[in-house]
Amino acid sequence: MPSFTTIGPMLRASTASELMGPTLVSLRGKATVAEAVALFTDKGYHAAPVIDKAGRPIGVLTQGDILSHDREHGTHLAHRPSDRVPVGFTEEDVDVTLVEDIMTPAIFCVLPSTPTNEVIAELLKLKVHQLFVVDAAGVLVGAISAIDIVRRLV
Repeated sequence: MPSFTTIGPMLRASTASELMGPTLVSLRGKATVAEAVALFTDKGYHAAPVIDKAGRPIGVLTQGDILSHDREHGTHLAHRPSDRVPVGFTEEDVDVTLVEDIMTPAIFCVLPSTPTNEVIAELLKLKVHQLFVVDAAGVLVGAISAIDIVRRLV
């Protein structure tokens, strides 16, 4: 009876820099929640890293953060027009809350040289959907999600 060796999928990447997704969109901490909602809605994003002026990650904003904020502050409720608004005009309640006020202030990062097996182990250990890649100065250079890993399988 012949002996067979089964080889599973192989990963075509050896470091975090080879696993990173093709694009990275980030938010500034001083952006408004309304701007973040527009970005998430227009681009179909579920989360985005939040960076400071130097490009270093300071947190991550998720759809869950936005939903929690909305639930706590009732920004989704429509307001009745008041008597002081002229006929033909409406009054709008604009949320001026900043992203940095509602973001999750923890972000999980790896270096571009981090081996892929360590990247995957970190994703599993931390139970997160993505890791962010920072250079030696701590500046955000990319992100790795589970789908990025699947894309590198052969």
